[in-house]
Amino acid sequence: MPPTLASLVRHPGLKLSVLAGEDRLETPVRWAHVSELADPVPYMEGGELLLITAMQIEAEDPEEMSRYVRRLVGAGVVGLGFALGVKYAEVPAALAAAAKEEGLPLIGVPRPTPFIAISKAVSAAIAADQYRAVTAGFEAQRELTRAAIGAEGPAALLARLAAHVDGWAALYDVSGSVVAAAPDWAARRAARLTPDVERLRSRPGPASIVVGGGGDAGATGAEPAEDTAVADRVELQSLGTGRRTTRGVLAVGTGAPLGTAERYAVHSAVALLTLTTERSRALREAEQRLGAAVLRMLLAGEPDHARAVAGRLYGGLLDAPFRMLVAEVPSGGAAQPPHAATSAADGAPAEPFAEAATTTGTAAGETEAADPLATLTDTMEAAAARIGESVLIVPDGERLIVLAPDGGAAVAACAEHARAVESRRGTKARPRDRTAAAAPHGDELVIGLSAPSGPIAAAAAYRQAEQALSVARRRGRMLVEHEQVAAGSVLPLLADDAVRAFADGMLRALHEHDATGRGDLVASLRAWLSRHGQWDAAAADLGVHRHTLRYRMRRVEEILGRSLDDPDVRMELWLALKTTAAGTSG
Repeated sequence: MPPTLASLVRHPGLKLSVLAGEDRLETPVRWAHVSELADPVPYMEGGELLLITAMQIEAEDPEEMSRYVRRLVGAGVVGLGFALGVKYAEVPAALAAAAKEEGLPLIGVPRPTPFIAISKAVSAAIAADQYRAVTAGFEAQRELTRAAIGAEGPAALLARLAAHVDGWAALYDVSGSVVAAAPDWAARRAARLTPDVERLRSRPGPASIVVGGGGDAGATGAEPAEDTAVADRVELQSLGTGRRTTRGVLAVGTGAPLGTAERYAVHSAVALLTLTTERSRALREAEQRLGAAVLRMLLAGEPDHARAVAGRLYGGLLDAPFRMLVAEVPSGGAAQPPHAATSAADGAPAEPFAEAATTTGTAAGETEAADPLATLTDTMEAAAARIGESVLIVPDGERLIVLAPDGGAAVAACAEHARAVESRRGTKARPRDRTAAAAPHGDELVIGLSAPSGPIAAAAAYRQAEQALSVARRRGRMLVEHEQVAAGSVLPLLADDAVRAFADGMLRALHEHDATGRGDLVASLRAWLSRHGQWDAAAADLGVHRHTLRYRMRRVEEILGRSLDDPDVRMELWLALKTTAAGTSG
């Protein structure tokens, strides 16, 4: 138990006396604090025993003391210790009356007792209470460990945990179903929490939520009445390493908030249950190697072999249209990994995923949360797991290759994630410059998504995803689908430094001519090209005679040394004009 005012009054070395608030001495004391400020409230957190000598307050003024004590009570101060024989031999009547009026315990501190002795007593009592809690927590951990490795496994662990917290405990599997509970009646209580479990499982782990409030229902080993069972306080804790989707949920019901010892027991149970529900690292690596092999066979044009290897783990994914996704984090000037290159002979990827199993053998939880590829993996896996959808995810060096059902939860989650990230970083539809590419932000990611495809056309789907990825880089978008590659204008694809330099160089002589005030050749050229060389229409747009326009076009040819009869020249000039116009407007 933490120290209380009553335990301090009973302390033989302090010799404290109770002057008011005798009925509130069992209140816990969080700390003892000395302050002579007229208003110490801004420096209080609540639960303190405030120690004063009344050097700086009007202790004999009834109105002032009424306001002073009222502020202390409002700040959560649990007691007021008054030094006797320092400024006042006795507690002033105004202060004593205010304390009685507000119900604030008033403790007399005799002259021989220094305030530091009270602070030490409170600190020692708090430390002793924490030590007892830690000792009880370690003992609970030992008991829970013995239960977890026993023949009954999680069921025995839950029984021990329920006894330690003086309540009940239940375990949910990855689908949200109750698989074990203690005592037996707790299974019915746990079943009513399914919506809350689903809410917790939708969050990235580790996560927890509290359901309900206080009350006595469900706080003992006896089954509570049906109409009062919901009055207990239930903590739901996700099980898993946090890197991957939640593998289960632990529910702990008590009649009051957990204390320190109970909290240790719950944390130990979470760790032990995670070990029993999380797949082993060897199994994850084996699954990853299997996924890489399936993908390699699909891209090599061997769908039958891929289906045979996939078996029940990924076989269902190949029975319906799927999408191929390629994601990567941009790196300034970094060469593309060799396994991501394509063969000039057949366009298929050359030896992809050859090192997938060896480059991704770290445990799921060891990947930093700031890794955008890991975040994308978590997002898609969690969405797929919620509806039992198969998804094949293969890390490939600095890339991520994904096969997911067309129209499924994983693809939808990827699109929603991309929209959220683009909205957050505020760079939607804005090309990345070279500086940004060289130092990408934590959420910088580009994704290419193929059109719906099947096992026979997997190689074509991979090429489509690669093309979409390239367009995403050019357009400064996080996600581009293959259907969007041909949409819109070709001009955004040319919006880089090299194209702008070409355009500026091609038109520089015309801009220098116009700067001297000898004519508007650039505007005239733009109008003439936009009207496909129609003299009358272009001259009308400019408000000049067609002969004037003819003269200006001859000057353009003379200055550039190029013939406007050449369609290639007209195309280059038009692209140069559009590029410089886009750069000016941006």
